[in-house]
Amino acid sequence: MVKDLMQPDPARKSVLITGAARRIGAAMARAFGEAGWHVVVHYNRSAAAARELADALPSAEIFQCDLADCDAAIAMVEVLADRLEDWRVLVSSASLFEEDDVTALDPGTNKRAMQVNAVTPARMAQAYLASARSHAGRRVIQVTDQKLANPNHDFFSYTMSKHAVDAAAEMLAMACKGDDRVYRLAPGAILPSHDQTSEEAERSHRMNLLHRRTQAEEVAQAALFMAEAPLASGQQIFVDSGQHLLSQPRDVLYLARGERG
Repeated sequence: MVKDLMQPDPARKSVLITGAARRIGAAMARAFGEAGWHVVVHYNRSAAAARELADALPSAEIFQCDLADCDAAIAMVEVLADRLEDWRVLVSSASLFEEDDVTALDPGTNKRAMQVNAVTPARMAQAYLASARSHAGRRVIQVTDQKLANPNHDFFSYTMSKHAVDAAAEMLAMACKGDDRVYRLAPGAILPSHDQTSEEAERSHRMNLLHRRTQAEEVAQAALFMAEAPLASGQQIFVDSGQHLLSQPRDVLYLARGERG
């Protein structure tokens, strides 16, 4: 676990975003930073990208932690809770997306997915709600996936883990007291994933009701809205151009290749 301060202002309203060095997490970090938040950019292996991103934000720091190590993740929360004076939001965006099959669950893939995508985020949320200080209530935003409402049998362990953390977030939301809130944010196909080519991503990401590519910045703005709006605990927002309202028999990665079996 490595803490690296960049331009920190812990007295500002603060947010920790896991997996914030790259992809959707980085878009969220930029949105919060531009809106005046102090951003803690969590990363595991992407140190250079995390530093570059934090350098570009008005107030930011980076924090290394392998979320497969749940004890280290809780220690990260406790360190930040002790130092940040107004820690209002925890965004659990980091995720493992590894392939295994519905007919042959891979034990290693399943163990990694359940730990990083479900167990660690749930325990981080518990630690955050138990220890963080905030002047305006605390918010947990759990990033899930539109496929929970639009199921298919691909990426079996990943999908299991997202169902698990979705249920955990719903239960945590029910237990919130006072001004604390727990929300779920469900993106659709946003960025190229797994082994997609750019051409496959272009096709697959338009497989939604609006036939358009949903942008990472739209997910980031939804997260910022959840952080600042007066929403009730337990609410969920889909940012997927209507993908979750469809019935897709395979992950769009495979549908774009013409694979429907």
